[in-house]
Amino acid sequence: MSTLAFRYKALDKSGLSRAGSLHASTAQEAFRRISALGMTPVSIAEDQRASRRRGPRIKAGDISHFTQQLSVLINARLPLSDALISIAEQERNSALRQVISDIAVRIESGEPLASAIAAHASVFGDVYVQTVRAAEQSGNLISILDHLAEMLEKESEMSRQWRGAMMYPACVVAVLVLAVAFLVGFVIPKFAGIFESRGVALPLITRVLMSAGQSMQAFWWAWLAALAMIAVGGRAAWRTPRGRNMIERLLHKVPLLSTMLTGSTISRFTRIFGLTLGSGLPLTDCLVLAGRATSRPTLQQDVRSILAQVTRGAKMSEAFVSCTYLTPFAKRMLSVGEESAELTRMCRVVSRHYDQETSYLAKTLTTIIEPVLVVAIAGVVLVVALAVFLPMWDMVNLIK
Repeated sequence: MSTLAFRYKALDKSGLSRAGSLHASTAQEAFRRISALGMTPVSIAEDQRASRRRGPRIKAGDISHFTQQLSVLINARLPLSDALISIAEQERNSALRQVISDIAVRIESGEPLASAIAAHASVFGDVYVQTVRAAEQSGNLISILDHLAEMLEKESEMSRQWRGAMMYPACVVAVLVLAVAFLVGFVIPKFAGIFESRGVALPLITRVLMSAGQSMQAFWWAWLAALAMIAVGGRAAWRTPRGRNMIERLLHKVPLLSTMLTGSTISRFTRIFGLTLGSGLPLTDCLVLAGRATSRPTLQQDVRSILAQVTRGAKMSEAFVSCTYLTPFAKRMLSVGEESAELTRMCRVVSRHYDQETSYLAKTLTTIIEPVLVVAIAGVVLVVALAVFLPMWDMVNLIK
């Protein structure tokens, strides 16, 4: 993708002066992009400050909107380069606008659409690139672009549902942790000091919390460093296959969360599997892309086993027997699709089913998790209250 920012002045088709900025690898590439937009460059200069700034993120929803627009304009028989330039002129995301402009320039120079998109594989992803390449070769580009846009929109919607479902419990847990840290670190040590000065024997729970509070006061930097190390270590472990596999195994032991993770993964796997099959890619390539796109080590291991059996001549229905991640319902439906030669349609049916199931669970997660959070908060309050009131009762008895 482009790495440098350039400011330019140019003349449009009416001879009016225009000024703007864009990202490109070189000044020559910037010149080509400006020309592709129908303008005549007058001056081009690198904006070093903007080159060092990071541009806006390109989200799945942005790609979905671009894909839908491209499908509509191609279906209207607009030339591909003109369609891309038209989309770039209306795009609000500057980073995506530069990507689309670059794709238009590459197509005008003679590259096919798939190759031009492949130059920005970090933005679109392998599944998008390979699907467009297969669709372009089979002449089925418009319908595949529609399916791609639908897939990206579904994934964006699912991501929003996950964030919405986890926002409430995450906020409650964060506030609870801060409150407990304040009570243990500042409140309990002061009460404990008062009790000790009056000769009150502190119970075990008070001594434990007082020691923790004194430790937090004296070694607050160590506590912060430990929290930072846990966060960094967890993120690093998530990025490694072995660490991610361990974390996923732990997450799959949580009843409701396990069902949601399994449903969303199967939905994504079958959606991409059906999409790539419909675009004309070979069966083995479709399995590889679908398994890789899920980012689930367990399912990827199952896909490798399925591939080995299919390569030896076994039917997919037979290979699915050894798959531990897919549910019996998904296996049965995919097997029926293979037998009836409607595997692509059956993939969409399975994907739609698990989309609905996961969406329902995400909406009810907050309702289900509220009692758990209430019990957890009550438990924490009870522990802190006992640490304060038990020695207070003893002090009252001593006074009497």
